[in-house]
Amino acid sequence: MAMSPLLDDDTTLFDVNLDGTSTSEDGGYEPIPAPKTKSKKPPPYSRFTQQELPACKPIITPKLVIASFTFIAIIFVPIGIAALSASNKVVEIEERYDRECIPPIYSDHILQYIQSVGTDKTCTRRLTVPKHMKSPVFIYYQLTDFYQNYRIYKSSRSNLQLKSKADEGSELKNCGSVQTVGDEPIVPCGLVAWSMFNDTYSFSVKDKALIVNKMNIAWESDKKGRFGSDVYPKNFQAGGVIGGAKLNSSIPLSEQDDLIVWMRPAPLRNFRKLYGRIDVDLEANEEIKVEIKNNYNSYGYGGEKLLVLSTTSAFGGKSKFLGIAYLTVGGFCFLFAIVFAIIHRFKRRDIGDTAYLSWNRSPVGYYIK
Repeated sequence: MAMSPLLDDDTTLFDVNLDGTSTSEDGGYEPIPAPKTKSKKPPPYSRFTQQELPACKPIITPKLVIASFTFIAIIFVPIGIAALSASNKVVEIEERYDRECIPPIYSDHILQYIQSVGTDKTCTRRLTVPKHMKSPVFIYYQLTDFYQNYRIYKSSRSNLQLKSKADEGSELKNCGSVQTVGDEPIVPCGLVAWSMFNDTYSFSVKDKALIVNKMNIAWESDKKGRFGSDVYPKNFQAGGVIGGAKLNSSIPLSEQDDLIVWMRPAPLRNFRKLYGRIDVDLEANEEIKVEIKNNYNSYGYGGEKLLVLSTTSAFGGKSKFLGIAYLTVGGFCFLFAIVFAIIHRFKRRDIGDTAYLSWNRSPVGYYIK
């Protein structure tokens, strides 16, 4: 018998018996009432809740593993070979011009030269076509050590302003110091648009000008979804400090492809952006004369500027990474398939063999047969 106190307004001590009854101080015999529980209806039967739906439960056998690795190798290796072959067929010309386009008299005063408004910054370069380049030949500008993914720089813009004329004064606080001129908002505002690339290129072969097509060089989703057809540049590059390129105030932002291309931030510090394309073939050993307006200030932060002419393939531009990646994965899968096949052939382990269970092993780790 155990003593258990029950504290009420009038405290009563009673004994609890082993049969579930209690004896109070006056010797009375009282049963302990059972706790009240709410009756609940059982949930309706469902094959889903009872986990009785048909399910696939494959058994991972050695033959299945070997076949899977072999199948992946058969698929990945040809794709890797095709990607490498396509990359090798892409013809690409790279020309760095940031240092070569500085006149010798300004070699010690580069910033003074690039920031001067009245100085002629025309530079002529000559490129030789190494192989036949089938049209379209894409023109890229490449910048190095330019961190477009820097958080403060990337967020210095107003997406609402870019999309609708009614919101041209919205989210100006995101644009930092490039918000307004007087009391009027700058459209587009922010450091991203303000620092837009403004070098220009013109090409000729045998004194015949090559037309640079700038139509549809931006993503269609950006043109329709992020830049409004009723939004026009306003007060752009009209402040005290001029940044990069200027925009035509009579053309809506949705049709200014150069701006749209620039406004999509690059994920890496070294990047290329599409400038335009040449829609005629370029023959091998032809000399291309390029006139460059060297306006963009990459000298202040120590970056490089390159002009790139390139063809494309079904796998994109010139890059061996994709082909090497496919060949690496396919090669490892083929190697694993061979290793597992050898192990399965000479050291077979039957499925369901109870000798491999832990309680059937001897203390030193050998199996008991």
